[in-house]
Amino acid sequence: MSLTAVHRSWWTPLSHREYLATHRFPALTGLRALAAVAVVFFHYGGPALEPLQGWIAVQLFFVLSGFLITTLSLREEERDGRISLRAFWVRRVFRIMPVYFTVLALTAVSVLIGGTYQSSRLDDAMPLYLIFGNELVDYNTPYGMSWTLGVEEKFYLLWPALLALTALAKFGKNLLRTGICAGVILAIVFVALPLTPDAVWATLSVHYGSLTIGCLLALLLHHPRGFALLRPLTSAAVAVPIALGFVVFQLSVGPLRDLVGGNWHFIPIYATASAILLVATLAPGPVQRVLTSRPLTFIGDRSYALYLCQIMAAAVTGLVAPSGFFKATATAAVALGFACVLYRWVETPAIAFGRRLAARIPGRLSSGTSSSS
Repeated sequence: MSLTAVHRSWWTPLSHREYLATHRFPALTGLRALAAVAVVFFHYGGPALEPLQGWIAVQLFFVLSGFLITTLSLREEERDGRISLRAFWVRRVFRIMPVYFTVLALTAVSVLIGGTYQSSRLDDAMPLYLIFGNELVDYNTPYGMSWTLGVEEKFYLLWPALLALTALAKFGKNLLRTGICAGVILAIVFVALPLTPDAVWATLSVHYGSLTIGCLLALLLHHPRGFALLRPLTSAAVAVPIALGFVVFQLSVGPLRDLVGGNWHFIPIYATASAILLVATLAPGPVQRVLTSRPLTFIGDRSYALYLCQIMAAAVTGLVAPSGFFKATATAAVALGFACVLYRWVETPAIAFGRRLAARIPGRLSSGTSSSS
């Protein structure tokens, strides 16, 4: 490769045409891997890993979900002339529910055998877990980490329907969608959080703000003018300092959170930083190479099951390891082992079956776009 080619590849950002022609976003799988491990380390690492502030990594999950779901929907609309809600919901059902209910059943059996089904309060929470009201469970249970699924399932139900509804607009469709996203974010930041920071609905709404930031990013990148605003971030020369800056930012979450008034007020800032990082991963370069490395891809593909299995894994490692780096590492490893089994025998077959069902829906064209979602 010539020096000119190297120089150009390092400094030249993606074009909008190249972005639209990108069928996969493989670096996002690596981001999911890092986020999942960060959450496990937060839960079981103790004070030694507190500077990592892994609790907030779930917001990165939310931003990625908003971005991917919106991007795929926009590309489907452009390709097929419409967004098939039936096909989307079929794919989501078989992507989310088989692993979710399998882990829930295994958790219930485990606590039943241990004689703690009622004392663990899984008995109280089970009705909400069965209908994805997870985020409304305000007490600890052996399936407590699943609160994020309650948030995401409602997003999967409402946002694609809103995209399909706004598609009926005769003009200004992109502006309308962008305005809706911006309005939701502004309402959360300037109304919900400042006026009622301790209300349940306000603290729950901030998670939808992270999802909406991902949606807004997808809308901007899909439109030529919006892409032009963010295009400079897609060169390798800019992506590397953004990634390094995000690492520093992650390690500074504690003091920054206290500076702005606590967790809930800081989350929109973190989600915005996550969106900027996401843009920096789109173009080929060192950042993308790291995030698409074999270990991160392997973990990222199994990150959903790993995330859900962490409490079961901790029940195993808790027998031999106290809280700390060793327990966090051991728990992540055991959870990954559980996740490998689920990925092989539950998740992958269910996803493939859901895609086959979705492809049979009348009026559907075969999708030319896939993702790490």
